[in-house]
Amino acid sequence: MDVSEVGFGAWQLGNTRENGSTGKDAVDLVHKAVELGCNFFDTAPNYAGGNSEKILGKALKDKRRDVIINSKFGHSPDDVIDFDSSLIRDSIEGSLKRLQTDYLDSVLLHNPPFKILEGETDHFDILAELKAEGKIRAYGASVDTSKEIFALLNNSDVEVIEIMFNIFHQDPRKAFSAANKKGVGLIVKVPLDSGWLTGKYDASSNFTGIRERWSDSEIKRRAELVEDVRKIKAEDTSMIHEALSFILSYPEISTVIPGVRNQKQLSHNLAARGLRMDETKLKQYEKLYNYKIKDNPLNW
Repeated sequence: MDVSEVGFGAWQLGNTRENGSTGKDAVDLVHKAVELGCNFFDTAPNYAGGNSEKILGKALKDKRRDVIINSKFGHSPDDVIDFDSSLIRDSIEGSLKRLQTDYLDSVLLHNPPFKILEGETDHFDILAELKAEGKIRAYGASVDTSKEIFALLNNSDVEVIEIMFNIFHQDPRKAFSAANKKGVGLIVKVPLDSGWLTGKYDASSNFTGIRERWSDSEIKRRAELVEDVRKIKAEDTSMIHEALSFILSYPEISTVIPGVRNQKQLSHNLAARGLRMDETKLKQYEKLYNYKIKDNPLNW
């Protein structure tokens, strides 16, 4: 499957708690993404309580053959986390109904327990059956660490893995070569470190909602790291483009999925297509990670 290298992260779509786009504005936002050449949309049953999938379904039902839709299993629309494999089929049927389609291009286990990644359960057998039936075209998992990626590569036939990877979270880079050798596509989630790599936060920022998870010391540390990035990047380059071009400079990456609230954000995200860093700057960011983060990882 050929995917646009900058995709559409649909976690905020329909999410009123996160000032996400809703109603006609949300449908128009998805249409604009397609118009601008974005064909990859990442969602999940629990995003906005199922509304993310519903909005995508409404917006893309007449464009279905032109787009790639990725959804997940493990977190239900009412935000209950349950990885019981007997629920996989019903979960996918629910996604298909909300998305108004008869197939999903890919389905990922949504940060599952490690024993599933080690192949100790029947989850991937069931996903393989669903692929054979035409319900899905590919399957994999969404994970956060290189350890999880290696477990998937060694114990399953997954074709796609969604990974947390950005300037501040580089551990998954250790598994890039292995994934590439197996022909596994890599989707990058959280490319802007939940907003920090947009440059809009600093040590005095206050947070609500999901971002309340950061302690005062974590906020201070992230703010200092943002200043380190500002020292490395060119003055005329936006923080967002710096963060996205860092990711896109690794050839093993298939697509990156920044979140989208409005058309201004969408256009700026998609303008990162084709951007690449030179090797010298890439090594500067790898050095920043190795010296300041690697041995003391940031809490997500």
